[in-house]
Amino acid sequence: MKVVIMEGLGISPEEMQARKAPFEKQGVVFEEYARTGDVDKLILQAKEADAMILANMPMPGAVLRACPRLKFIDIAFTGVDHVDLTAAREMGMAVSNASGYSNEAVAELVLGMALSMARNLRAVEDRCREGGTKDGLVGWEIKGKTVGIIGLGKIGSRSAELFHAFGARILASSRTVHPEVPAYVSQVSLEELLQKSDLVVLHCPLNDSTRNLIDEKRLSMMKPTAILINAARGPVVNEAALCRALEEGTIAGACLDVFEKEPPLDPETPALKAPRTLVTPHVAFATRESMTLRAEIVFNNLLSWMEGRQENVVL
Repeated sequence: MKVVIMEGLGISPEEMQARKAPFEKQGVVFEEYARTGDVDKLILQAKEADAMILANMPMPGAVLRACPRLKFIDIAFTGVDHVDLTAAREMGMAVSNASGYSNEAVAELVLGMALSMARNLRAVEDRCREGGTKDGLVGWEIKGKTVGIIGLGKIGSRSAELFHAFGARILASSRTVHPEVPAYVSQVSLEELLQKSDLVVLHCPLNDSTRNLIDEKRLSMMKPTAILINAARGPVVNEAALCRALEEGTIAGACLDVFEKEPPLDPETPALKAPRTLVTPHVAFATRESMTLRAEIVFNNLLSWMEGRQENVVL
């Protein structure tokens, strides 16, 4: 059996070799490649493979349709919108993801972003290094604020738990009602959440129903003092509408870990120039602990598929 690893998984060569070793003893051959967007190169790399491992690099249908031997796509990521699932279904490919590996990492970054915005951390650090004082940069506290979480899966639930620990009131909106949520979470409509929240946190997946979910109309529903935090997927937010809202003061600020395009971004990207923003290059999922957990899930997925008991099923 041949398995192609189409991009790095964020772990050391030593850890990668340790993960591969039990499979190699069974005769599995691994080939590892550097990430690329060249379709012809991707086809050349994958056309003889039985299974493919990738993280968040785009995998077009043109590649999958050119790989008749490929029977399993093992996605080292939670979201799967970067893989052409229509083509995978057509070709009879099984698909699994690594759901759950970054629950803690993403939730902690969201909290960190909120704290940074609340206390003006970038600005006060610059002021301190310049020999200045706090004048004009006094911040605010999370305690007593209302945090609205859109998407109440495992990551959204963990964010709710962390903000609750800081003394915030928690509102949540999701496609379905979750009867098992803690008593401190109030499940409300999206409109009510936007109107009442001081912090709006996006943890929803990207699909047809959530693309451009946060558009000009919904931004106008938010408080002028509210902060938007997007640690979900970039296209959940209409980036042009968000930039206008920030320029016009419709909302007070935004924290963005994801964008309409995957970083690295062009320095002229409007979101990088919008006022009152905190931006990071899609790092929410990436900690030492989460990368190790992700690799564990991915190789467990591979083993399960080989044994005929697929886990973390997408297709």
